[in-house]
Amino acid sequence: MIDTFDARLPHGITLACRRAGAVGAPRVLLLHGFPEAAFAWDGVMQRLAPRAQCVAPNLRGYAPSSAPPGVDAYRAKHLVADVAALIDHLGGRVDVLVAHDWGGAVAWAFAAQHPQRVRRLLIVNAPHPATFLRELRDNPAQQRASAYMNFLVRPDAEALLAENDFARLWRFFTSMGADDASHPGGGWLTADLRERYREVWRSGLSGPLNYYRASPLRPPAASHDALATLALPPEAVTVRVPTTVLWADADTALLPSLLDGLDAFVPDLRVVRVPGATHWVVHEQPQRVADAVAALLP
Repeated sequence: MIDTFDARLPHGITLACRRAGAVGAPRVLLLHGFPEAAFAWDGVMQRLAPRAQCVAPNLRGYAPSSAPPGVDAYRAKHLVADVAALIDHLGGRVDVLVAHDWGGAVAWAFAAQHPQRVRRLLIVNAPHPATFLRELRDNPAQQRASAYMNFLVRPDAEALLAENDFARLWRFFTSMGADDASHPGGGWLTADLRERYREVWRSGLSGPLNYYRASPLRPPAASHDALATLALPPEAVTVRVPTTVLWADADTALLPSLLDGLDAFVPDLRVVRVPGATHWVVHEQPQRVADAVAALLP
């Protein structure tokens, strides 16, 4: 059974959370990506509930959590502060931090800055900032795969995404076979799930889009782009938490080359590939994801 609660954090942010499992069991915190919401983890949490206490927040900007105005409110330091405060609210250190897509970007930064607050890290198709910077700068294939990011930072992106019943947003899912039952892992985007996503998106898209606007990591738009001079000091992005990366190999937005050289920034690293799975592996194969989490529980 999944219940909900609001975590009111000391710095004025409230995160609307979903929870499953027994109090006193190992703690698992799950962070969603774009354009999703905390309920994306329901299938994983239900499978873990007999063994773990699972919490999945709607990240700041995603209804019904707090959505502060302005791009600056979505810079990494604020997103990391939300996770740190939520972990404190839950009682301290978590056993496994699980994160996908933008949740993964937050989790990489959090684990680098607060290694003492998490015992194990599980990343699901979210690029480490150092390898993402390298690939966005040097790899034309990843630049093409990430070109949509330059659309999402446009000032009219909210209006364009909302047109025709969010037609462009559905394409994030359906271009990868989400509603095709003949596609391996497809058929998960049911009518009921579509309506749950509509409810989140109708509440506002500015917060989710501000994650992209606040980040310098997106494909270069001109030869003088700031990406060319951006530097990430190794000490700031090295993650010393034991880390497993669960990587869906059929992800068309994040290419496998993002894994190359990852061990230079994550010394205790294990990579597990999921052949045929797409970027939406959390929806496609919740049992596979749950098994990966369960393997990391104490």
